[in-house]
Amino acid sequence: MPAQTDAERELAELLVDSLNLEDVQPAEIDPEAPLFNAGLGLDSIDALELALAISKHYGFQLRSDNDENRRIFASLRALSAHIEQNKAAG
Repeated sequence: MPAQTDAERELAELLVDSLNLEDVQPAEIDPEAPLFNAGLGLDSIDALELALAISKHYGFQLRSDNDENRRIFASLRALSAHIEQNKAAG
């Protein structure tokens, strides 16, 4: 499994806490594995809750109508990279 960056580890902790994933340790999340379906098995409700947690924690909105969401939420690594780009710009 690829190592998590510090930003990915912080995001993994936020993900586990905000979605109450009791059986998942943040450090065990493969940063390149899919967050939805086969990977962590998250669903659309989880995506909404995660987007809300991200907006509170990082101070910018993830829009539900963004055509890029499939790419942004593809993996912990993709989501973390998107957050890093946008929080720096904000």
